[in-house]
Amino acid sequence: MEKETKKSLLLITFGVVLFALLMHFSEVIKILQRGVSLTLPIMVGLILAFVLNVPMKMFERLFAKLKKKYPQLKKIPVTSLSLFATLACIVLLIGIVYTMFVPGLVASVRSIYNVFMENMPKWLSWLRSNGMDTAWISREVTSWDFNKLLTQITGNVGNVGNALGKVVDATTSAFGVAMNVMMGFIIAIYVLLSKVSLTRQCKKMIYAHLSKNHADKICYISSLVNETYSKFFSGQCIEAVILGLLIFIAFTVFRLPYANLIAVLTAILSFIPYIGAFASCFIGALLIVMVDPWKGLLSIVVYQVVQFIENQFIYPRVVGGSVGLAPLWTLSAALIGGNLFGAIGMIFAIPVTAVLYVLLKDDANRRLQRKKIDI
Repeated sequence: MEKETKKSLLLITFGVVLFALLMHFSEVIKILQRGVSLTLPIMVGLILAFVLNVPMKMFERLFAKLKKKYPQLKKIPVTSLSLFATLACIVLLIGIVYTMFVPGLVASVRSIYNVFMENMPKWLSWLRSNGMDTAWISREVTSWDFNKLLTQITGNVGNVGNALGKVVDATTSAFGVAMNVMMGFIIAIYVLLSKVSLTRQCKKMIYAHLSKNHADKICYISSLVNETYSKFFSGQCIEAVILGLLIFIAFTVFRLPYANLIAVLTAILSFIPYIGAFASCFIGALLIVMVDPWKGLLSIVVYQVVQFIENQFIYPRVVGGSVGLAPLWTLSAALIGGNLFGAIGMIFAIPVTAVLYVLLKDDANRRLQRKKIDI
């Protein structure tokens, strides 16, 4: 009877709290936004730590093997050295991209602009011959200043992060965003340097306040999420670099224009399952068609051949089976995540679905084993 009374009291309390929250919904949203704004650097730091931990674990395994092989290296700080190696690789990668691809990207964009301006009179003439008023198009095009546009884009790169500030109602200034990112980066470094002790402390709190079965379940799910996301991110990063390089080499061999631009675009969009490959192929072909229609057709053929080789021989080895999902569930997760949260949803929906798939599979196997049913 006492248990029934407690359940009734809990249910009544929950109903009263829910009613109060709904009656003051706007104030609750403001409080939540304020809370998110205050904790934004911490959230950014935890996300950065989670992402950086993927390559960092690779270096930790490497240095651990070296310590076993060479006893004289027994005293080296593996965690600190792994973090330093990870940050050094990121800086090196940014430097390589900046020196090798950025000049090519700027030249490609400038070339596209020149081709567009050269062909604009022909296109306007064709539109006028079909009865369309093109006066407003001419006014807009003549008012463009490409160099001024490049200057504005370069000068406002730091303001891209303001979109995040609007979402969480944080400061919308570039300085505020830069401070949040900088503080988040510092927090990420501290988290990574003390991740062993932090993990131990979290486990202590979980096992101290929950039953052993519930604590084991939480630790198992946490380990599964960490392993799934690590495999997914590492596999996708490697696959993106390989695919971008293959496209760059293939377009260079066949003397197709905008090889730098399309290679970088392909590497970025490859994180979006299924849709990204079609989008980069279509955009690249559209850009090349403005230069030479036949080369535009050739670019589609070359792109599809490279994509086929990558899907058949490289992707299965690099990423294939990393999240343990069948193609049907992978496509379904990408479509649902894309409809709900756009491109970000498409990227993160696959590992989330993989985690849910493993949990549901384990639960179904336990239930079948309990019922002594073998399927």
